[in-house]
Amino acid sequence: MNRGRAAEISATGATVDVGDVTTRYLLYGLLPGWFVPGLADWVMHRRTRIEDTAGTKESLIHSLMMAEVGLPIALTLRYQVNPLLLSVQLGGAAVHEATALWDVKTAVDSDREVKPVEQHIHSFLESLPFAALAALMCLHADQVRALARGGRGHQDAWRLVPRRRPLSPGYLAGIGAAIGACVLLPYGEELLRCARASRARKKLSRKGR
Repeated sequence: MNRGRAAEISATGATVDVGDVTTRYLLYGLLPGWFVPGLADWVMHRRTRIEDTAGTKESLIHSLMMAEVGLPIALTLRYQVNPLLLSVQLGGAAVHEATALWDVKTAVDSDREVKPVEQHIHSFLESLPFAALAALMCLHADQVRALARGGRGHQDAWRLVPRRRPLSPGYLAGIGAAIGACVLLPYGEELLRCARASRARKKLSRKGR
C-alpha cells in the first residue's frame, strides 16, 4: 500500500493518513526504540561477566546478530521496498532468529547465568525485527504480492532502486550517531574486553606450565 492509496481514518475530527503515520512510527518510534533493549542486553552481559564465561565466542555471535539486522535496515533506509529488499529483510529476520537461539545456547553451555531479566530483554530484541517487517509488508502489500509471484511483471523487482523521496541527511546522521553510541561503542567494548580476558588467561596458562 503506497501513501496515495493508504486508508484514511477520522479521529477527533482530523483526517489521518495511516500510511504516513505508520512510516513515522517506524522511523521515529520503533527504530530508535530498538536501541534501548540493545543497551540493556549489553548491561546484562557486563553484569554477568561475559568475559569470564562465554567470552569472545558469544561476543562475536552478538556482532553477527547486529550485522544480520543492520544490513536490511541500512538498505531499507536508502532504497525502495521491492521483492529484492523484502527477500533480504525476510532472510535477515530468519537468520537472526536462528542465531539468537545459538547465542542463548552458547551462554548456557558456558555457565554464564542468563537471568530472567535478560531473557525478557531478548524477547524484545527477537520480536522487534518481525514487528518492523510486518508493518513494512502492510505498507507495501503490492510488493509482497509481487514477491509471491516471483517478481513477474515488475521491471525493478530484483535490483536495488533508490528511494523516490530520500530520507533527510539530518535523520540519517542522527540514526548513524545513535548506532555508533548505542551499538558499535558498547558492543565493541564488550568484544575488546573479552579478547583481553582471553589473552590474560592464556598468559597465566603458559606461566603455570
